[in-house]
Amino acid sequence: MAASFGRWHRLLPLAGPCRGVQASKLHEQTPRFVSFPLIQPKARAQRFSSISLLYTERPKSRARPDPRQPRLSAARTCIDRRHCSSSASSTLVKMASDRDILPADVKPTNYAISLHDLQSGEPWTYQGTVNIDLQVKKSTKTVTLNTHELKVHSVEVFTEAGKTASSVKAADISYDAKNQRCTFSFDQALPQSQKAVISIAFEGTMNNVMAGFYRSKYTPTTTPAKGVAKDSEHHYMFSTQFESSDARRAFPCFDEPNLKASFDFEIEIPEDLTALSNMPEKETKKGKAGTKVVSFERTPIQSTYLLAWAFGDFEYVEDFTRRKYNGKNLPVRVWTTRGLKEQGKLALESAHQIVDYFSEIFRIDYPLPKVDLLAVHEFSHGAMENWGLITYRTTAVLFDPESSDQKYRNRVVYVVAHELAHQWFGNLVTMDWWNELWLNEGFATWVGWYAVDHLHPDWNVWGQFVTEGMQMAFNLDSLRTSHPIEVPVRNALEVDQIFDHISYLKGSSVIRMLASYLGVETFLKGVSDYLKAHMYSNAKTNDLWDALSKASGQDVTTFMDPWIRKIGFPVVTIAEEPGQISVKQNRFISAGDVKPEEDQTTWWIPLNLKTGQTMSDAKREALTEKSDTYRDIDTTFYKPNADQTGFYRTNLPPEHLIQLSKALDKLSVQDKIGLVGDAAAMAVAGEGTTAGLLSFVEGFATETNYLVWSEVLSSLGKIRRIFSSDEKVAAGLREFTLKLVSPATDKIGWEFAPSDDYLTGQLRSLLISTAGLMGHEKVVAEAQKRFKAFMNGDKKAIHPSLRGPVFRIAVKNGGADAYKAVQNEFLTTTSIDGREIALQSMGQVQSQELAKEYLQFGFSGKVATQDLHTVGASLAMNSKVRENVWQFVKSEWPMIRERLGANMVVLERFLRMCLDKFADAEVEKDVQAFFSDKDNTGYDRGLAVAMDTIKSNARYRERDAELVKEWLSAHGYLKA
Repeated sequence: MAASFGRWHRLLPLAGPCRGVQASKLHEQTPRFVSFPLIQPKARAQRFSSISLLYTERPKSRARPDPRQPRLSAARTCIDRRHCSSSASSTLVKMASDRDILPADVKPTNYAISLHDLQSGEPWTYQGTVNIDLQVKKSTKTVTLNTHELKVHSVEVFTEAGKTASSVKAADISYDAKNQRCTFSFDQALPQSQKAVISIAFEGTMNNVMAGFYRSKYTPTTTPAKGVAKDSEHHYMFSTQFESSDARRAFPCFDEPNLKASFDFEIEIPEDLTALSNMPEKETKKGKAGTKVVSFERTPIQSTYLLAWAFGDFEYVEDFTRRKYNGKNLPVRVWTTRGLKEQGKLALESAHQIVDYFSEIFRIDYPLPKVDLLAVHEFSHGAMENWGLITYRTTAVLFDPESSDQKYRNRVVYVVAHELAHQWFGNLVTMDWWNELWLNEGFATWVGWYAVDHLHPDWNVWGQFVTEGMQMAFNLDSLRTSHPIEVPVRNALEVDQIFDHISYLKGSSVIRMLASYLGVETFLKGVSDYLKAHMYSNAKTNDLWDALSKASGQDVTTFMDPWIRKIGFPVVTIAEEPGQISVKQNRFISAGDVKPEEDQTTWWIPLNLKTGQTMSDAKREALTEKSDTYRDIDTTFYKPNADQTGFYRTNLPPEHLIQLSKALDKLSVQDKIGLVGDAAAMAVAGEGTTAGLLSFVEGFATETNYLVWSEVLSSLGKIRRIFSSDEKVAAGLREFTLKLVSPATDKIGWEFAPSDDYLTGQLRSLLISTAGLMGHEKVVAEAQKRFKAFMNGDKKAIHPSLRGPVFRIAVKNGGADAYKAVQNEFLTTTSIDGREIALQSMGQVQSQELAKEYLQFGFSGKVATQDLHTVGASLAMNSKVRENVWQFVKSEWPMIRERLGANMVVLERFLRMCLDKFADAEVEKDVQAFFSDKDNTGYDRGLAVAMDTIKSNARYRERDAELVKEWLSAHGYLKA
């Protein structure tokens, strides 16, 4: 799943049979779906009155020998969490004892889901039947599964033991709302059996909280079909979002990742709409008046969270893979609501190439017979890897070459790649339990970038990964409130809070470090072996390490365990002596006050020392002790952590840092980014000074690479936020930043040339935005001129990639009129990215009155719930009005909690991004006091991270405030 991570484009914040066994052949070997038609309760009772009738309809294909059986026997054993290999059994027993999981009495093997009587208006309910094939592992009088916000009408179990068939209805249905479980009790025990079916009639709601089976509102761009649901203001499409534990909102199920099963699905919808699901359509039959019943082929064995369906007024663009799968080119489609399909062509062009590329490098064919990508108008995350039906928020999959900001091109290609990686890594092979979420997300993040680099080598995606992905991971993992990559998860309801920078970005960073050390080809060989060994099953971290150890001939487990199971990361401090360097490792904490008991981990650290005047040679020594000495080193010129492949900070001698700053042309883009990021981190922790950092970045005034500038200006942006309470210092820092960027800004200009590459365009946008916001008079004047023309109807007055910079500069300098103009642009734009850009820009207001108005506007219903964090975050980034955000949260908390609390992902993200820019210890105390008497379940981790960040910021400000003032004064930036 692609998360919403702000600066990093996984989004706002971000995975077949083996080669030779073809996808369609696999599905021919899978038992066929026996349809359970849409039937009313009385007919349903008649249909299942005879257990023998039930089984004469279903098991013919089930009785056929399954050619996959030898290959899948181990996999099916692993699906059952009560069984495992002897080498892992003790660990599994311990882990299972720490989990709050469903009883082990029964195990699902197939679901047949039928939905009907969907109400396309209040109360938005639907009726459903789910028939679950079960193995009754031991005799029991109760069956417990997961439900959330569902009404169960009736339950009946059909069993067959030997030649005896019987059925029994539930005598009692009880709900455990807190744990989202439902228990069915029977007067007589269900006998142990390999053949049982539990039939459940239920009612659900197509909610509006972006979880489970939900509705998304949108404004059509062309005349919609008559069957589209609508109200006085909006039209609606319908889709699902089940990860991590929301399949239970849509239908009763055993909603745990290692309880895999196959799925049959059918749905009754208006006859002029389109239904989609994981598998191709099987058949369409006439339903009740004005409706049709669409059924789909049976899925492979998969986890509940990967099931998906959608329906609406859809259209698509289509292409095909170039590789053949079972003799056929697979269809790849991008689906949108009517009128938007042409904006799916970039995603389509990327998707078919990536499917083929992953099939080649994983050495396993794409496992399903089709690839569908669906744009969803309201989406809490960035995207979701549902097997065969991948869903995306619109800005992560749609792109208009004529009107979209070019940065969204990068976003779309990456998010498409990330989600397609999951079709293998996460879907074909799934983590055993949520504590190993990183196995899904860390790998998909790394290999997603790997695929983008393959398609677009000119984008320097590894430089982007270092400046965006790694730095964000460092920021979180340097806090005491961080967590190990592999984090204990007792209950599935806790999972959403670990879809964070640790699971995604630290996880992918250590994968990148390991792949670089082993060699990418060796690494991918091990990955392929791992996938083949656990297809259609579940796996653990050690299973991956075992495969990589075998492929590389190295003990991967030993040197990777600390990175996965321990909190934090190291800083490597270097001291120079003639002809040698001494290095030591310690845990890095941004507060700079690491305690002895927090510094017990010894990490395996690949030093990768670049040495010599050409910096072309990298020594592959690894630091495996707390400290060591390396001899025969040319101390006149060296750079540890070549190309920033290692996930650690470096603390270089100040003299050596200055020496490197004078020879930046000899360093790679990643090396330069790493030097700036490390120097900034050392300043925050007190291992260096902000004054030293400012002196260091002065050397980047002639830099020409966008990614390096991005890291420099991000570091300066944090300094400006931290020291913003002193207006003279704040003004001095703005003046310093302006002087730094002005030459490059003046040189690059406003006009885009046809020969400009992607990175040049991004650099132009970054420099113009920074210069304008820092007060560059000519830039401000030009931005205001273009803004006025644009708002007066000349939409070509602003290049699409400069809308953000121009809007931000205009709002900062234009008062209420400019703010209202951008607000109107938000309300009326038809551009896919236009609303997001407008929201980011309105946060530049300079008056408290406009800040309050913007917050009220955000919660007026005009801003989609998925985007409310952008309102809070854009204001929190603005020191002029930051305090208004916290005051709003306090005064409006009951409303905020009610509005966002139905989806804790949205609430946690909003709260954390509103708070983590403060640098005042009193604010941290106020936050702690305010939430001390509230139920913080579901957002407690994010709240703790925000408070820890505030404390770290406050400590930094207190320590360096006078030093910053002295440096600015000495260099002429501080006005009297």
